[in-house]
Amino acid sequence: MTKHILLMDGPDGPGLIHYVTGVLFRHGLNIIRNDEYVSPDGQFFMRTEFEAGPRQAEGTLGEPDPQQILEELRQTLPDGVSLRLNPKQKKNVVVFVTKEHHCLGELLIRYGFNELGADILAVVSNYATLQPLVSKFGIPFHHISHEGKTREEHEAAILRTLAIYQPDYLVLAKYMRVLTPDFVAHYDNRIVNIHHSFLPAFVGANPYRQAYERGVKIIGATAHFVNNNLDEGPIIAQETQEVDHRHTAADMATMGHDVEKIVLSQALKLVFNDRVFIHQNRTIIL
Repeated sequence: MTKHILLMDGPDGPGLIHYVTGVLFRHGLNIIRNDEYVSPDGQFFMRTEFEAGPRQAEGTLGEPDPQQILEELRQTLPDGVSLRLNPKQKKNVVVFVTKEHHCLGELLIRYGFNELGADILAVVSNYATLQPLVSKFGIPFHHISHEGKTREEHEAAILRTLAIYQPDYLVLAKYMRVLTPDFVAHYDNRIVNIHHSFLPAFVGANPYRQAYERGVKIIGATAHFVNNNLDEGPIIAQETQEVDHRHTAADMATMGHDVEKIVLSQALKLVFNDRVFIHQNRTIIL
């Protein structure tokens, strides 16, 4: 039986949960889990996971028709409500890297042991450094050099490669290049980046050096969606690690690598399980 996840958000009002559960009930569907939240500004969010009920399991109704369910919900719910209905299945992703291996290695191992919740269709890099690592997992590696190209020419070459795979998401696993607004627009709210800092502190390059010079007592990492403002996209997950005056900038970077790969994996698990809503420049996680 195929499980589905319904994501709904819009202005709060009476009866919203009843409207949704009523439509699902009429289709003989069984709700496995339902989570909802109302923000202080009156926005309602709900994630509903459901599957075929007993009658469908016996073959009397067949699998649910997602388009029919969406149409009935749109006719039932008030105006201004946004709906997404996805089958509960693995996402297809392409991973972007430069030269650092720690985040990529973590994702490859999780993928290899079926713990990622996604299929890695390919890895794209502007350097060939990590190709031997990727080849061990039988995943296509595309070395698309940026040298001798404008940023727009380089991204055009990447987009031609991505057209082969049609991924659901792009994962920037220490991809140390700033993407142009035109590129980001092709994957709006579908690019996840790991930044080696506890944002909003120390944006941009060399955050561990910045942290060392500031004398911080904690370092961290932040996984966020990419938008057109450098390192300012909606935050998905964060974690920290205590440090002290004995730690050099190099020590902080080494410690930070462990934080980065765990935070990125945590964020991707939430995204791939359709648990993340974006509201303004914040995330709501159900």
